[in-house]
Amino acid sequence: MSTSTQTRNEPATGLKQKQSASASAVQPGPSFRTGKATNYKAWVARAAKQPMVLESVDLGPLGAEDVEVAVDHGGLCHSDLSILNNDWGISQYPAILGHEVIGRVTAVGSNAKGLRVGQRVGIGWNSGSCMHCHQCMSGNHHLCPQVQPTIVGHRGGFATHIRTHWAWAIPLPEKLNFAEAGPLLCGGITVFAPLTMYAKPTDRVGVIGIGGLGHMAVKFAAVYGCDVTAFTSNESKFDEARGFGAHHVVSSKDSAAIKKLGGRFALLISTVNVKLDWDAMIGTLAPNGRLHVVGAVLEPIPVPAFSLIAQQRSISGSPTGSPAAIATMLDFAARHNVAPQTEHFPMSNINEAFARLDSGKARYRIVLDADF
Repeated sequence: MSTSTQTRNEPATGLKQKQSASASAVQPGPSFRTGKATNYKAWVARAAKQPMVLESVDLGPLGAEDVEVAVDHGGLCHSDLSILNNDWGISQYPAILGHEVIGRVTAVGSNAKGLRVGQRVGIGWNSGSCMHCHQCMSGNHHLCPQVQPTIVGHRGGFATHIRTHWAWAIPLPEKLNFAEAGPLLCGGITVFAPLTMYAKPTDRVGVIGIGGLGHMAVKFAAVYGCDVTAFTSNESKFDEARGFGAHHVVSSKDSAAIKKLGGRFALLISTVNVKLDWDAMIGTLAPNGRLHVVGAVLEPIPVPAFSLIAQQRSISGSPTGSPAAIATMLDFAARHNVAPQTEHFPMSNINEAFARLDSGKARYRIVLDADF
């Protein structure tokens, strides 16, 4: 991968820059100051679809229940690109992106529990939750009404340091390959969670889309023991999908081939964000089968009622997972040697890395290595 030097623009003196009309409806971002008062630095996006610039950041005092983590590696997820471009309408600027963070604890708040300075941890899509609502008390912290996304209204991990509530800093298993583990913290748990909720090792499972999410879904499902069918629109990925563990590969553009699989799958995980022949896909589900959506499709998915009713099928979706679920996934990945296929960039080439992700050329996840 190219390691050419990315030009670093001079830091701005304040945060109240005038934004373009395209970003005028965006909510204000996290309150933080930039300047030369600290040694903390971060790659900052000041407005939608604008290049990130390197700035010094004043993080302020450490919260009593927070920990501070020095960043070693940060996975680049398509969600980072969506937040940069405000595709979902929830972005806040200025923004520090990066939510697949691998690093070492450098400071521990007075009320933080279970972590020590120097410990290797990972931080994913969320960095905090209320810890007292019904969902948190039930172990579903990621469903907390006040859950704090790491890169929306919070400083993310494309930086020298990141802070998080102690419960969301997940200790890493010693056997894990730390340099490659970042994408597991968002993409990995996103596809692992529905497997553990809705599939058995004896099941036939389909994975729609062999990209950043889908290739990890195939790997997890294969080592879990399932018979795995991969669906991809790109025939150049057929052999790679088999290499990831798929037992069968089908073109997602071939409706006739899809219809031949009628009634086959106990679980079908959709990782794509594009329109498909959804009726044909639902038809591949076995009785009591489930189509589970983790790809952020912006268009409505048409669902013929009788396709569900007659065979008692269902459609569902899920975000990432709780701290306990993420820890379980990391342990499973370490024991079974499941790792994403990655490309590495120095973090100083962050804008080049985002451009490669946007081009669709990444195979299959990008990791940025800290080089401040």
